[in-house]
Amino acid sequence: MADTDAFRAAYDAVLAKWPEGTATRTVPTPFGRTHVTVHGPAGGAPLVLLPGGGATGLSWFANAAELSRAHRVFAVDLIGDPGRSVPAPERPIRTVTDLTAWLDALLDGLKIPAADLGGHSYGAWIALHYALRAPGRVRRLVLLDPTRCFAGFRPGYLLRALPTLLRPSARATRAFLAWEAGGAPLDADWLALQERAADFPAVRPVTGPRPAPAALRTLRPPALVLLAERSRVHDVREVASRAAALLPDATVATLPGVSHHALPHARPAELDRAVGEFLFRTAV
Repeated sequence: MADTDAFRAAYDAVLAKWPEGTATRTVPTPFGRTHVTVHGPAGGAPLVLLPGGGATGLSWFANAAELSRAHRVFAVDLIGDPGRSVPAPERPIRTVTDLTAWLDALLDGLKIPAADLGGHSYGAWIALHYALRAPGRVRRLVLLDPTRCFAGFRPGYLLRALPTLLRPSARATRAFLAWEAGGAPLDADWLALQERAADFPAVRPVTGPRPAPAALRTLRPPALVLLAERSRVHDVREVASRAAALLPDATVATLPGVSHHALPHARPAELDRAVGEFLFRTAV
């Protein structure tokens, strides 16, 4: 059974790492209430950030201050994943079409006609699908070590992840993340939140095939694909090669010395510099 109090305490410990002036909002949508952590000037260009699967919008704690210098950052707790978003039982998100409708409703509720959109891992998969289906609402796209966008998972990674899926527990989560990080230190508060999220009553995430090459070639927004050099999730060189070949306007780069799950907080200064330069360079 989930320890709700312990999860809330771990959540609040990571929220406390966000810069002074951070606020939160709950946005009603047809698919449930979406919790958003907000930081940055009210008049800043909107930057909407989606976390990886099993994580929360708070995962961007190390990046919020720098990214909000020129943007208003909206970090989203995915509906159905750990966090403070609450799914509507009568209308679960089951398809990519549902995800698109949910993001449309979220942007409408935030009064954002179009935004820069970023995502990490599974969040990048959602962001890419949304940009393909609603290109008019995405100015620029930031994909951090995106999964199932340009290449599949490594079999060894899936094998290692299996215990966290079959019998989720704090111990299994800690062991898995330590393996993927290759022994590199992880933020203690973030890791504690991931452990508490292991028995969170989440719903089955929407999954699906990678976008077809023909669809990727039509992507309208400029895209940054920023990869984790030490990612064990997929073949980083294959992802880089396919992204560069398929996307019409792509900047592809690799962040050295970082594993997949440690993004985006492992080397925030370098990540923020790469993202900031991309957003500034591609500004209209």
